[in-house]
Amino acid sequence: MLRKCLLSCVALVAATACTPLSARPLVDVAVVDRDDGQWLPQYRDRGDIGIAGIPGHRYAVRLSNTSGERVLVVLSVDGVNAVSGEDADPAQAGYVLAPWQSTEISGWRKSLDDVAQFYFTDLPDSYAARTGRPGNVGVIGITVFRELRPWRDDRPVYPAPYPPYSRDESEARRAQGSAAPANEPRKAMAEEADAASAPAPDFAQQRIGTGHGAREWSPVGSTDFVRASRRPAQLTQLRYDSPTRLAALGILPRPEWQRWPITQSPRAFPQGFVADPP
Repeated sequence: MLRKCLLSCVALVAATACTPLSARPLVDVAVVDRDDGQWLPQYRDRGDIGIAGIPGHRYAVRLSNTSGERVLVVLSVDGVNAVSGEDADPAQAGYVLAPWQSTEISGWRKSLDDVAQFYFTDLPDSYAARTGRPGNVGVIGITVFRELRPWRDDRPVYPAPYPPYSRDESEARRAQGSAAPANEPRKAMAEEADAASAPAPDFAQQRIGTGHGAREWSPVGSTDFVRASRRPAQLTQLRYDSPTRLAALGILPRPEWQRWPITQSPRAFPQGFVADPP
């Protein structure tokens, strides 16, 4: 079945046939902080991938096709389809990527010409919560579909460009995120923390979501795309929250000021003389 699609090299579609999920990712997904230009480190924890979002910062979801064929990517943010605004479902509209193409999706699609910017914000201000759907706030997900290619199809499968595309950089970035301390999330944690005497925050609930920001020009076109299967070839999701919550859950390394809590009232003259630094 053929459906008209939307493309930025980008497209919209609905369903077709049946194959299992592939172990090899067809599309690499990452989140870019648009206010500081940094890729957000990805922290692995018990099978989940977590990222720390800085409230108030705009972000974009970067999608990179790792194959020599076109693919369809359905993007969900907080359980909402980023193109149509519906409760997200793999059978819905999405973006079509050309072979080896990378693109950044920077907002909720408002028309073929513009989007409303993604930005991290307090949960009640998130687009999902404001539209009565707060249950899935805190997750960015994609499903990826291959294109149906009849055996008579003589369209080429494009070889990798030179230098050949590799996911090594992406994996290295994730590994670095798992091991190395991140200055920006630590700074944000310090800014979020109250005085040491303040009561401990309640970490039982999601802290931040994705807002519906200012409009910006982001033109796309439309294309035809026939899915090779009703079932996606790939499903990937990233969990996100504020740095303090991720630290409380043990996903983000805790800064030093959280490891050694103050156990007594501070004193102006705790020692008689200046001690050597450690």
